[in-house]
Amino acid sequence: MELIITEKNNAARRIAEILSDGSATTTQRNGVNVYEWGTKTCVGLSGHVVGVDFPEEYSDWRDVEPVELIDADIVKSPTQENIVRTLRQLARETDEAIIATDYDREGELIGKEAYELIREETDVPVKRVRFSSITDREVRDAFAEPDDIDFDLAAAGEARQVIDLVWGAALTRFLSLSARQLGEDFISVGRVQSPTLKLIVDREREIQAFEPDDYWELSADLATDGADDSFEAQYFYDDDGSEAERVWVEADADDAHERLLAADSAEITTVRRRTRTDNPPAPFNTTAFISAAGSLGYSAQRAMSIAEELYTTGYITYPRTDNTVYPEDLDPAELVAAFGESRAFGDAAETLLALDDLEPTEGDDETTDHPPIHPTGELPDRGDLSDDEWEVYELVVRRFFATVAEPATWEHLRVVAAANGCQLKATGKRLLEAGYHEVYPYSSASESFLPDLAEGDALDVTDVCLEAKQTQPPRRYGQSRLIETMSDLGLGTKATRHNTLEKLYDRGYIEGDPPRPTALAEAVVEAAEEFAEHVVSDEMTAQLEADMTAIAEGEATLDDVTAESREMLERVFEELRESREAVGDHLQESLKADRRLGPCPESDHDLLIRQSRQGSYFVGCDGYPDCQYTLPLPSSGEPLVLEETCEEHGLNHVKMLAGRDTFVHGCPQCAADEADESEDEVIGACPECGDEEGGNLAIKHLRSGSRLVGCTRYPDCDYSLPLPRRGDIEVTDDYCDDHGLPELVVHSGDDPWELGCPICNYREYQARQAVDDLEDLDGIGPATAERLEAVGIEAPEDLVDADPETVAAEVQGVSADQVRDWQSQLPDLDTGDDDPDDDGGTDAEDAADSDAEPETGVADD
Repeated sequence: MELIITEKNNAARRIAEILSDGSATTTQRNGVNVYEWGTKTCVGLSGHVVGVDFPEEYSDWRDVEPVELIDADIVKSPTQENIVRTLRQLARETDEAIIATDYDREGELIGKEAYELIREETDVPVKRVRFSSITDREVRDAFAEPDDIDFDLAAAGEARQVIDLVWGAALTRFLSLSARQLGEDFISVGRVQSPTLKLIVDREREIQAFEPDDYWELSADLATDGADDSFEAQYFYDDDGSEAERVWVEADADDAHERLLAADSAEITTVRRRTRTDNPPAPFNTTAFISAAGSLGYSAQRAMSIAEELYTTGYITYPRTDNTVYPEDLDPAELVAAFGESRAFGDAAETLLALDDLEPTEGDDETTDHPPIHPTGELPDRGDLSDDEWEVYELVVRRFFATVAEPATWEHLRVVAAANGCQLKATGKRLLEAGYHEVYPYSSASESFLPDLAEGDALDVTDVCLEAKQTQPPRRYGQSRLIETMSDLGLGTKATRHNTLEKLYDRGYIEGDPPRPTALAEAVVEAAEEFAEHVVSDEMTAQLEADMTAIAEGEATLDDVTAESREMLERVFEELRESREAVGDHLQESLKADRRLGPCPESDHDLLIRQSRQGSYFVGCDGYPDCQYTLPLPSSGEPLVLEETCEEHGLNHVKMLAGRDTFVHGCPQCAADEADESEDEVIGACPECGDEEGGNLAIKHLRSGSRLVGCTRYPDCDYSLPLPRRGDIEVTDDYCDDHGLPELVVHSGDDPWELGCPICNYREYQARQAVDDLEDLDGIGPATAERLEAVGIEAPEDLVDADPETVAAEVQGVSADQVRDWQSQLPDLDTGDDDPDDDGGTDAEDAADSDAEPETGVADD
């Protein structure tokens, strides 16, 4: 038997389909898909199935000094037990093995890990195949000429694993222990992560330190005699040979303004026409692709996730590449012709094939591992891809088309006019030859027209505008720009940079897009700068990246590079050792900034957002235990402190982040006071205890801001029904025939919302929210459901306890954030009382707050 090992299940299925001509059958071993045909067997891993870690005796953070991790042994152990067990079983049955993992540093290491597992079972020959796209031709060509594993390239990947583990674990433990932040709230530090975070923090400092300068700009609308249309011309003046448009002295701006207002006409003094060539873009490497996808609204992580899925299914080449030069054996005309019959791309393909010659553009970077990202020529049907996948696929196809298209040609017109001693200029441009813009609509091809003018022409001044402006601070880095900067500084690799950003989001260091640092991020960077600058040094990190490249090229060894990195870390700890207490105090104080709401009414301390041992959030005093003042927060979502403050209590408003059900809670003190001042409004008998115990249902206001219909005999009876959070509730005179309760109307906005009987409404809501299969969840279509089922997630309940990171690693095209979004759509299976001061809320009442708003989009604003 010949055993073929791929990096993931999707790749295994695709390669088996190609090599077997579609005849491969699928069986399962230990829950792992195994593809078989003839004498061949193919199995997919799940990325790294073996991980590096410290021995068990180093696992207790409190018993092990972080510095001890620097020289600790590194052990390898299975991280995917079922896949490792399956690979071992298959290895014992095979006569030959072929490693077919991705061809890059990480893929080579994953292949080496598989090789070592095989070697523990048998000494059969193990070969390596490499390809840049999973297409019929490339896969067959690769398997026709197998090669050997590149152990130097794998060692470079292993060096990164070891260095990242030692640096990350030692520094993370040191800072977390110093700040007494353990459990899920530990303070994460990383070799690439921390210098990247410093880039973001430094930019935020520039923004905060920026002091604007006032300036003025003037313009005038000019029109030819009798013309209805006018065009805008910008005022400018000579500033040491440059044409300055910003006027920095207000008196000068006023003077120019008065002169233009007094001018009835302007005379054209200069007309200049020029023709310019607009060259097509270079082929996509990873960084350029992420940038282009970012302009379409895709995060770096999402863009790469989709690209990897398109690669695995054979539609585009490998998306992790630095190369911007197509290989010599690529025939542009042949690849363009493959799209000739396509409804979506046929017209563009015909336009290109009509050209005399298709000569591709070239970028500055040429490497030999993978070609630039381009389509393979295997076309998907539109229905085979999700909307996002199709949009990214079209981007890749049209970028390839652009690189073999003709340059565009523009005619630029510039005119200068004089009006009462003031100079005005206007520019226009016209597209003479569309060139690559005809097939690539993502770059601007907008035209601006000026009338046909000649020197000496007289124009009417129809309007004058004076605008007072201020200089603006530098803009935050967008994700794609940040990745470009990381590339320029040598931080990370093309395969890891987008993952680094995702980690910064996941760990609460950055938020929003473009990303901005949280107070925690600023605290960590400040502590590192003051006490251990190497932690956030891009020079040190770039040097280690260069050392790992040297390993891949055979110019250094794994042992030498990891030993050097340990020596660097020793020096960092020498800087930190004497400052441990100061580091801890700095971090602890800074950590409160993101959670501080305002003054406590019963002490001299501030109120902070806190989290109970059960995981629920509440507002508590920073002076605890001396001051035990608390306020409840809603049980659904994660609180975010807003800049807006309550005029009455001086507390920041709070927003509850709950996916699609995110809402603004407002001032926690106002919500609690409103509940305290409200009276229960009885609307009918309790269906559970009314007949026997005389319980009634009443409209109740909770101190957490929620409203519900609950039994007046609480806590003896905890029956409750949800009500929307916003709007005035009217109890009507119409009653439900089934339940004997009055129908309710919610007045929120222009149109009243007829809620009806609260029992009937809630049952209808539950029916709408029912999730019976995976495709009931937003974002899961048939193809995604099939991929999830292949890794054992066959029903919604399988998602409940699934680890998002693990699922993302196992399923191509799925990100951890997507998994979390799907989990947020599942009905809560267990909700607990979130009120720290026990305001009378029951588990059912808290459930009403968290997942039972009858109509999404109406209940909360």
